Amino acid sequence: MTIVKAAAVQISPVLYSRAATVEKVVQKIRELGKQGVQFATFPETLVPYYPYFSFVMPPYAMGKEHQRLLEESVTVPSAETQAIAEAAKEAHMVVSIGVNERDGGSIYNTQLLFDADGTLIQRRRKITPTYHERIVWGQGDGSGLRAVDSAVGRVGQLACWEHNQPLARYALIADGEQIHSAMYPGSFGGPLFAAQMEVNIRQHAMESAAFVVNATAWLDADQQALIAKDTGAPVGPISGGSFTAIVGPDGQVIGTPITSGEGEVIADLDFALIDARKRLMDAAGHYSRPEFLGLHIDRTPAPQLREAVSASAVR
Repeated sequence: MTIVKAAAVQISPVLYSRAATVEKVVQKIRELGKQGVQFATFPETLVPYYPYFSFVMPPYAMGKEHQRLLEESVTVPSAETQAIAEAAKEAHMVVSIGVNERDGGSIYNTQLLFDADGTLIQRRRKITPTYHERIVWGQGDGSGLRAVDSAVGRVGQLACWEHNQPLARYALIADGEQIHSAMYPGSFGGPLFAAQMEVNIRQHAMESAAFVVNATAWLDADQQALIAKDTGAPVGPISGGSFTAIVGPDGQVIGTPITSGEGEVIADLDFALIDARKRLMDAAGHYSRPEFLGLHIDRTPAPQLREAVSASAVR
């Protein structure tokens, strides 16, 4: 029988600072490690911060904020990713975290998964940025739509409204994920956004028969005021919308979700509950009908430069 101690972490970024936010994340990993946590999920694009400005500013006015985010975004690999890797290794913890990834002059919404020995075992980019996010982030590809083996079992990751894409979720379900790492921005969209998020993650838990560990960020009043000052926007759109929680394979919330402030939800994930759920409904097994319902997925990485080598060149 496998039991994994997991944490869903609600945490504030250190606004406008990649280095300080990574330092805060490293400290949190160490704290959780001392509590025996074996798996932790941190929020979407926590490092350096979610691009709230793109939701509250008109495109023509956001150049300065967009440039600042580009300059503070994370290159993979880098000293920042190495610091998180070393903390994960020190704590012997599998860590899933969202970052703004800089690749050249572009930014991507990227999820990083570090194994308990510090190895980066997955780097995936959100396949379709949502609404206002398309101004800021590039698109990912299908290479990251898979579950990967880790020290705590098979882990799959999706960001925010990717949970509204049934086929993306089914790619992970069919790949046998046991722990699903979900992450959303937090302090965004108000109570309705949090309610929709709860529906998303509970439905995925039931369909996948996996545990969902969901993390959102949190902006305190001073941070909201700073963003409002820098963007000229009200704080309403960057309020509420936080729902950090852990959900079991039966769709039930485990423990008490966090909807405000910093903190973490910690729970034991008993993998026996996965089998109990799949015995009743296995969406990728006895409850599927692959002869007439199936998913075609292209997991080929899609870099901008692909070289074609002629047959004569290899002789």
